[in-house]
Amino acid sequence: MQNLFPNIDDWSELGQACIDTLLMLGGSLLLTVAIGLPLGVLLYLTGKGQLRAMPRLYAALSLVVNILRSIPFIILMIVLMPVTYVLVGTKLGIRGAIPPLVIGAAPFFARLVETALREVQRGVIEASQAMGASTWQIVRHVLLPEARAGLLAGTTVTAIALVGYTAMGGAIGAGGLGDLAYRYGYLSYKSDYMLVTVVLLIVLVQLLQMLGDRIVARYTRN
Repeated sequence: MQNLFPNIDDWSELGQACIDTLLMLGGSLLLTVAIGLPLGVLLYLTGKGQLRAMPRLYAALSLVVNILRSIPFIILMIVLMPVTYVLVGTKLGIRGAIPPLVIGAAPFFARLVETALREVQRGVIEASQAMGASTWQIVRHVLLPEARAGLLAGTTVTAIALVGYTAMGGAIGAGGLGDLAYRYGYLSYKSDYMLVTVVLLIVLVQLLQMLGDRIVARYTRN
């Protein structure tokens, strides 16, 4: 092993970087879903021709979502540094990475939620309205269950996007595999560190995709 990777003399550091990446991914994914799901539902409901159509509110929300989605993540992290410090008391490490990760990914997930809800058949919604269901009841008992497979697929796509975001976070000392690849692989020219971290990130993405596909297949209606 030492002959293959001569510059890696402390494998425990790679193990800790993996744990840090998973902690950033887990924490930011939970908050992204918690914020992006209601935001996506609101975008859907206030859209043209929907249950609570409000063109001005939809236009305002859509503009904010599009602005946040259009900013490259590494720039967004730098711009949000003062906000991050106010929110969590630090700009570095796992805590410092989660606010920009969530702010960057939640609008992306909200659009995926909106798209999944639009795939729900109109007839199912109209039948619920005919039976006197309220908007909240339609959202809870019709829209979300009917769009479940699409929502799970969107969550998988968002999780994989977050893996890429965490890797970019290494450029500003956010920790994790990206930080290790940047410090040792890029700044110190230790290519074996770069190789190992890239392989670990590929494995992580593959595992997330396989897990997501299995969950989506389980909840997809035949």
